[in-house]
Amino acid sequence: MARLAQTAGLTDIQREILSTVRDFVDKEILPAATELEHRDEYPQQIVDGLKELGLFGLMIPEEYGGLGESLLTYALCVEEIARGWMSVSGIINTHFIVAYMLKQHGTQEQKDHFLPRMAAGDIRGAFSMSEPALGSDVSAITSKAVKDGDEYVLTGQKMWLTNGGTSSLVAVLVRSDEGHPEGTAPHKSMTTFLVEKEPGFGEVQPGLTIPGKIDKMGYKGVDTTELIMDGLRIPADRVLGGATGRGFYQMMDGVEVGRVNVAARGCGVAQRAFELGVSYAQQRHTFGKPIAQHQAIQFKLAEMATKVEAAHAMMVNAARKKDSGERNDLEAGMAKYLASEYCKEVVEDAFRIHGGYGFSKEYEIERLYREAPMLLIGEGTAEIQKMIIGRRLLEEYRFQG
Repeated sequence: MARLAQTAGLTDIQREILSTVRDFVDKEILPAATELEHRDEYPQQIVDGLKELGLFGLMIPEEYGGLGESLLTYALCVEEIARGWMSVSGIINTHFIVAYMLKQHGTQEQKDHFLPRMAAGDIRGAFSMSEPALGSDVSAITSKAVKDGDEYVLTGQKMWLTNGGTSSLVAVLVRSDEGHPEGTAPHKSMTTFLVEKEPGFGEVQPGLTIPGKIDKMGYKGVDTTELIMDGLRIPADRVLGGATGRGFYQMMDGVEVGRVNVAARGCGVAQRAFELGVSYAQQRHTFGKPIAQHQAIQFKLAEMATKVEAAHAMMVNAARKKDSGERNDLEAGMAKYLASEYCKEVVEDAFRIHGGYGFSKEYEIERLYREAPMLLIGEGTAEIQKMIIGRRLLEEYRFQG
C-alpha cells in the first residue's frame, strides 16, 4: 500500500504536511467515519481538528495568515482526507475554491476583509452555480441581480450548494444585465457576488433562505442544500473583483481548481478501496487458501493498483500545471474524468472481492460504494469533461490544410 501513489519531487515541508494529515486521517477520521456517515452527522470534531492543523489556510498566502502552499500540496492533502472520508474533503473543497477566487480575482479590500478570517477557519466558504433546471448548461442561469442605488437586489433559486448550511460566505453566480445590452453573450453578462450570511437553516438573513439538507444516497455528513434569494440586498462592493460581467470566467477558474480536487478525491477513495480489498483478500479463505492466492483475485488487485497509480499521476500533473500559471483545463478535465471513472471501478472491484459482506453496513466498502458515484457528476459530468478535452485537443492539433 505504501508503494502506491507516491509523488516525486516534494519539498521537506510538503512531506511534513502530508505526514501530519495522514496521521490525522488514520487516528481521527477513519475510526469515526462510518458511524458518522450512517447517522448523516456533521463531523464537527474532525473539522475543529482540521482548523487546528491550519488546513483552512493551506493555499491562502502567508500575508493573510495562511500557509501559502501550492495547489499540488492541497490536492495531495485532499487525497489523504478522502481516503479517510470523502465528505470531509468536500467541507474544505468549496472553502478553497472561494479563497482561490478571492486571491485571484478579488479587490484588495475584499482580500483584506475575507482572507485572514478564511485562513483561520472563522469564515467558511461555499460557492454556487447550479440551479434546479440548469444541469451542466451554465449559460441558462436565471437567477438575476438588479442594480438599486449602491446595492444589488438578487432573486432566484440555486441548487446543490455544498456547505450551504455551515458556510458563512457564499460566492454566487447570477445574471446581471446592467451595462450589458440585449444580445450580449450569456457568459459575458454574469457576475459573482460575495454573499455573507449566518450559518444555519431557514431564513438566515432577510431575503436569503437555506431550506435544509438534501437527503442523499452518499456523501453524507457534509450539508448539501438549496439557496433561495428573494429580494436579497448585497452592497455593490461585494461584486467579486469590483466589476460586473466577469463572473463566468471567475467561476470557471475556480472550477479548474475544483476539478483537480475531485480528481484527488477519486484517488483517495480508490486508494482506500484498494487497501480494503487487498487486506480482505488475504484474510478470507476459500477452497483451503486465502482468496488472494486465486489468480482471478490477483488479476483484480493488479488492475485496481494500476488504476490507482494512473489516476494519481494524472491528478499530480494537472495540479502542477495549474501551479505553473499555465492553462490547465485539458489536464484538469482528463484527471477528473479518469480519476472518477477509475474510482468507481476500483471501488466496485473491492466490493466484489468482499462478496456478500460488501453488502453489509458493517463493512466500510459499503460506504465507499455509495460515495463513489458522486464523483462521476461533481464539478462536471464525464460527458462535460470529454467535451472540454475534445475541444482543447482540436485547438492543439488544428489541421493545417
